[in-house]
Amino acid sequence: MSKLNNNEVQDSYDAIVVGTGISGGWAAKELCEKGLKTLVLERGRMVKHIEDYETANLDPWDFPNAGEPTREDIEKQPKQNRTGYTTNAASKMWFVNDLEHPYNEIRRFDWMRGYHLGGRSLQWGRQSYRWSDIDFTANLKDGIAVDWPVRYKDIAPWYSKVEEFIGVSGEALNLPQLPDSDFLPAMEMNCVEEHFKNKVTEGFDDRAVTIGRVAHITGTKNFDGRTKCQYRNRCIRGCPFGGYFSSLSSTLPAAEATGNMTLRTDSIVHEVMYDPDTKKATGVKVIDRLTKETHEFKAKVIFLCASAIASTSILMQSKSDRFPNGMGNDSDQLGRNIMDHHLGVGASGKFDGFEDKYYKGRRPNGIYIPRFRNLGGASDRKDYKRGFGYQGGASRGNWEETVAELSYGKDFKDSILKPGGWRMGIGGFGEVLPYEDNRMTLDYEKLDSWGLPTVTFDADLQENEFNMRKDMQESAVEMLEKAGLRDVKGHDGPTGLGLGIHEMGTARMGRNRKTSVLNGNNQLHDVPNVYVTDGAFMTSASCVNPSLTYMAFTARAADHAVKELKKGNI
Repeated sequence: MSKLNNNEVQDSYDAIVVGTGISGGWAAKELCEKGLKTLVLERGRMVKHIEDYETANLDPWDFPNAGEPTREDIEKQPKQNRTGYTTNAASKMWFVNDLEHPYNEIRRFDWMRGYHLGGRSLQWGRQSYRWSDIDFTANLKDGIAVDWPVRYKDIAPWYSKVEEFIGVSGEALNLPQLPDSDFLPAMEMNCVEEHFKNKVTEGFDDRAVTIGRVAHITGTKNFDGRTKCQYRNRCIRGCPFGGYFSSLSSTLPAAEATGNMTLRTDSIVHEVMYDPDTKKATGVKVIDRLTKETHEFKAKVIFLCASAIASTSILMQSKSDRFPNGMGNDSDQLGRNIMDHHLGVGASGKFDGFEDKYYKGRRPNGIYIPRFRNLGGASDRKDYKRGFGYQGGASRGNWEETVAELSYGKDFKDSILKPGGWRMGIGGFGEVLPYEDNRMTLDYEKLDSWGLPTVTFDADLQENEFNMRKDMQESAVEMLEKAGLRDVKGHDGPTGLGLGIHEMGTARMGRNRKTSVLNGNNQLHDVPNVYVTDGAFMTSASCVNPSLTYMAFTARAADHAVKELKKGNI
C-alpha cells in the first residue's frame, strides 16, 4: 500500500464510510470501484501495511518477560487483558488503552477494541463460515425476537463474491447447516486430528470433523499484493506477506487504486447530520483525535462500519427534533439485543501414540466441528434452543514438560531434544439469543477525553446459554473419550458477553420498522441514505464466526446504495 492519503480532503463527497475494519474496508472498496468519490474516516492512528507491523518478525526471546504483560501494561489495559492473550507484548499495540477509552459495566462486558487503520481486521481470528437458511429462519421458527428480512438465497452470491476476493481455504462437506464456500485448498490436519476425525465419524452419525475454514491464501491462485500463508501463526501481529485477509492488505489498497478514495485518520465521528425537509442525512460531524478541532463533512450516502457498539453509539448521539432518542430509533431497538458467542467451555486430554510423527510449521488454524444440535429429529433438545460448534486441535508438547520434575544429567539432556506427548482440546462457540434487555446505553455524565458520552453495558448470558454450556462440555468430553484420549477433563470457565469479540445486534434488521432499526438492505428505515453494515445489523447470532457475513452484507448494501443513488431514490 502506498501513502493512502493521496487525495486532498474536501467538504463534500458522494459517500462517507465510517470505520476501516472488515466492513469499512469492503464498503470503501465497493463504493470506490463503482465510481463514488468516497471519504473514509478512521478514528484511530495511521498504520502502514508491512512497515508498521513492528513485532511481526520477533521471536519469543526478543521480548522482555517472554512477552508477558507487565504490571504497568495491565494497569493500562485491565479490560483488554480479560482475553488472557491479546495484551501480550506481541499484540498489545492493537488494543486500546482502557484508561484513555473508558466504558461502564452494570453487568460484565468485555469490549475488546482496536483503534487504528484496519481496525480488528488486523487481529481477527480469520475463521470464515457461511450462514444457512437454518440460521436466517431461526427466529421465525422459534418465535424469538423478529424475523430476518433476508434468506440464504439473497446472500449466497455475495458470499461468493467476497470469497473470490479474500481467499477462503477449507473442505466442502455439503451440510445443510453449514453451506460450502468457494474454497481454496484446505490446510492439512495432523495425525492425531485425523485419528480424532475418524473415530468421531465412526462413533456418531450426526457429527463431522473438518479443518477450519479460514481467510488464508493456499494453493496457486494469485492475489494482488498478497502471497500464500507462511504457517508462522503470528497473524495477530499483522502479516507482512498478506497471507490472511485484512483491510490493509486487501480492500483498502483496492479502494485506493481507483483514485476515488480520500482517507482521513484520527477522525472521531460522533454524529450523523439530518435534514428534516429532505428526510435524509447530510453528512457527519467529526472531532480530530489529536487537535480536538471539529469538522463537518457532507455526502449523499453514509455507511456506518465503526463496529456494532460504535456505530450504534453514533446513531444514539445523532439527535434531532425528528429523532429525539437517536437517529432511526422510533422502534426503541437501538442499543438492544446485544449478542456475542459464548465460549470458554470444552474439554482436553492426552493421546498415547504417534510418537514417531510430528507436523510441519505452525498452522494458523485448527479443526472445526459444525453444529449438530437442534437441527431436527434426534438432534433436538428440550433444555435449550439453537446450537454450537467446536474449534480446537492437537499438538505435541516440548521440553518444558520435564521441568516440573527438576531432572538433570544425561537423561534430561536427551529429553529436551525430543518433543513431548500429544495433547488435544476442543472448545465450543455457542449461539446467544437476542434479548431486549441485553443492551447498551450512553452516559452523558461520564464523558471521554473528547467530551463524548461513554457507553454503559447491561448484558449477560441467560438460562438458554447456561443450559447449552452443560451440553457443550459433556459432548466435548464424550468425543475425546470416544477417540481414545486419556485424562480427559472438561472445563467451563467464567465468561461474559464480549469475550468472543463477536458483539452484534444493536441496530437489528427487520421487516417491520416498529420492531427494528434497519430494513433488508441495511438502510435505516426512516433515513434511507444511511447504511449500517457492521455487526450492529445482526438479527440473530448463529454459532459461527460472523465476519464473512458482515463482508457479504456490506458488498450487497454498497451495490444497493449505488443503484439507489443512480435512480435518485437516496
